[in-house]
Amino acid sequence: MVTAASPEPQHHELARPQPAYRRVLLKLSGEALMGDDAYGINRATIEGMVRQVAEISALGVEIAVVIGGGNIFRGVAPGAAGMDRATADYMGMLATVMNSLALQDALRQVGVVARVQSALNIEQVVEPYIRPKALRYLEEGMVVIFAAGTGNPFFTTDTAAALRGAEVGAEIVLKATKVDGVYSADPASNPDAQRYQTISFDEAISRNLKVMDATAFALCRDQRLPIKVFSIYKEGALRRVIMGEDEGTLVHV
Repeated sequence: MVTAASPEPQHHELARPQPAYRRVLLKLSGEALMGDDAYGINRATIEGMVRQVAEISALGVEIAVVIGGGNIFRGVAPGAAGMDRATADYMGMLATVMNSLALQDALRQVGVVARVQSALNIEQVVEPYIRPKALRYLEEGMVVIFAAGTGNPFFTTDTAAALRGAEVGAEIVLKATKVDGVYSADPASNPDAQRYQTISFDEAISRNLKVMDATAFALCRDQRLPIKVFSIYKEGALRRVIMGEDEGTLVHV
């Protein structure tokens, strides 16, 4: 009597962890690019940031970036004292274009294709912000860097991040800072300060916690767009945020 052969044992690979977010808006401060320098762009610092961005891009995450200009010029800085505020803000917007070009070039050097779109019309240098093109670039796996803030004076790049995040359908705004989250007090001066793992928009307002400027914060709250505050200086922090791990502080509705 011939018996049927036993089926071969099935070896299933362990499912790889999937990113918690498909499309994100990363807000980088201009000051973060300085590293330990007094001004300008620290090469080692920008290369470290780019490695983290390249790592999450390789996971298939669609990444839009808004970058500040405080490392070059800030409209409310002492250096702008006596200057017309709108003029100073336009100068700050141009500084963000410089930072965006530097970030694009650094990404290119690690094999990541990026496109810069500017809210100010400087077509000889960068293409203008056109929402459908930005969405197409994201879907094609490119990093899209939004330069020149909102294109209007009196608005911060935090507000630009909230605005562009809502426009491109980002699932979350990732605010990369020097501090690894939102604390109950200033951790630099108060060793007993506690980091919040999560906090609601209303709690942040009632406790007077400065997460973003008021306009950006209100826009994120109204659009039900969560904010994650984390330190870009911690190696691998961006990947941990993307994978949904306990990194930084999540501000939610």
